[in-house]
Amino acid sequence: MAVQRLVLTDFRCYASLRLNIDAPMIALTGANGAGKTNLLEAISLLVPGRGLRSARLTDLARREHGNPNLGQGWAVAATINGIEGHCEVGTGISEDPGTDNPRRSVRINGATATGQSALGERLSALWITPDMQRLFTEGASGRRRFLDRLVFGFDPAHAGRLKAFEKAMRERSRLLQTEVTQGTSADPAWLNVLEETIVEKGVAIAAARIGLIDRLNPACAMGVGPFPSASLALDGVLDGWLSNMPALEAEDRYKAALQESRIEDRAARSAAIGPHRSDLAVTHILKDAPASQCSTGEQKALLISIVLANARLQSLERGACPILLLDEIAAHLDEDRRSALFAEIQALGAQAWMTGTDASLFAPISAHVQHFTVADAVVTESSPDAFAA
Repeated sequence: MAVQRLVLTDFRCYASLRLNIDAPMIALTGANGAGKTNLLEAISLLVPGRGLRSARLTDLARREHGNPNLGQGWAVAATINGIEGHCEVGTGISEDPGTDNPRRSVRINGATATGQSALGERLSALWITPDMQRLFTEGASGRRRFLDRLVFGFDPAHAGRLKAFEKAMRERSRLLQTEVTQGTSADPAWLNVLEETIVEKGVAIAAARIGLIDRLNPACAMGVGPFPSASLALDGVLDGWLSNMPALEAEDRYKAALQESRIEDRAARSAAIGPHRSDLAVTHILKDAPASQCSTGEQKALLISIVLANARLQSLERGACPILLLDEIAAHLDEDRRSALFAEIQALGAQAWMTGTDASLFAPISAHVQHFTVADAVVTESSPDAFAA
């Protein structure tokens, strides 16, 4: 999979940009704040989800000093070589972006698509950012989002299930709150309908996560050169039910739990059981230690190992390697791991977009890299000699 042309309109710091890509590896170098990561973020929005920064739609629009309302709409478009061959994809907001809840549009070959799953059917991307190792020590929500991004590469419909689940959860919570705000009992028939949707989507979400982990763990256990082997597991009530009983029995138990916990869930404004409560546990196999207890460098290496294992598995199962978006990755690795990463990217045949402030870090692969310098949102293609500067 590859982006062959990238076009931005009023996106982040870019009023307009068009890049033509003709190499398997792309290096974007320049000072901090020049706009390098914004280019990776644009590509990350060409797959399901909220992109590598999980930003609000309105925050992606271009702003200028003294004119904060400039460019409330934005667009990212690309010509890609994807799962279904060459096609034109795009996403953005353009209709009434000033509303409280603007909608993100998706277009495939000029036609409007019904949802983000259409993007996942054609393209897959994985990314690593400088602060991602913090997901091992912070709340479980970041680890769930990371796992769901891994699932998107194999199951594009996973994004739609998550959206439907979250919507039903919000509506159930709002309905339960009417007993407090209006002093009236929630409609039990409507609660049953919402809880049936929550159970259906929730079990499917958990099953997709479990299925991926079962297939991914053998690849993670192999490791890559100096990158450590990892083991992944899900920790959650619903996940335990699905692992120890038939899916229909798990659904019945989940439905009964929702009905029995309505009073508690009303007070908590959320449900105590479901895929939104699951956690991803990652273990450094050689050290037999949870990732949370590893050093920062080891956590970074574990992340890279997992992402590369996922890319290998996608290559085997889907016949194409995902695009890799690696923000400031080279600067945070020693020479051995940096060389191993470059070698694995080449072995996978992946298109990799990499950023850095020091162009010389990419000198060992200069023959395979298309190099762009980025300065104040101006992107200029450079010659291979620039790596030696």
